[in-house]
Amino acid sequence: MRRFLTLAVVIVTALLLQTTVFADVRLLGARPELMYLLTIVFAMLEGPSSGAITGFAGGMAQDFLLNQPKGITALTLTLLGYAVGLLRQYVVSPSPVLPVFVVAGGTFCGVLFYGLVSFLLGQFNSNALYLFRVAALSAVYNAILTPLVYPVLRRAAEASRSQRVVRW
Repeated sequence: MRRFLTLAVVIVTALLLQTTVFADVRLLGARPELMYLLTIVFAMLEGPSSGAITGFAGGMAQDFLLNQPKGITALTLTLLGYAVGLLRQYVVSPSPVLPVFVVAGGTFCGVLFYGLVSFLLGQFNSNALYLFRVAALSAVYNAILTPLVYPVLRRAAEASRSQRVVRW
């Protein structure tokens, strides 16, 4: 129950920040994708199942809140969370800059995948150059935010884990 509440609070907070504070703060036309950042960080910390659950819940919440076609963001973030969670097992010695690069690469790939699915469903009405530019700038934006957000999300994830009790 504590895990569910923590995830709900983090998702709602990220959505509120994205729709209020970061809605007007743009970097050459691109804005940060906090749901991508949140999904990638939880996948890195907890693994593929937690990454997929976080991605699905955050994606559906974002789709419904922003009145976007339902399910595209949820599909993108679910697959992204699962993929990043699977990559976690190949990290031998994590460094402090690893989350920055993983978030940047994951955001770039996720935004491109979202654009591709939107195009296939007839929802994307721009060119590929614009999509690459937005994906790259969103990746840079999320990479800049990662050192600020990662420690907070790590503490939230650690606090929501159940405590093991050893009895003799």
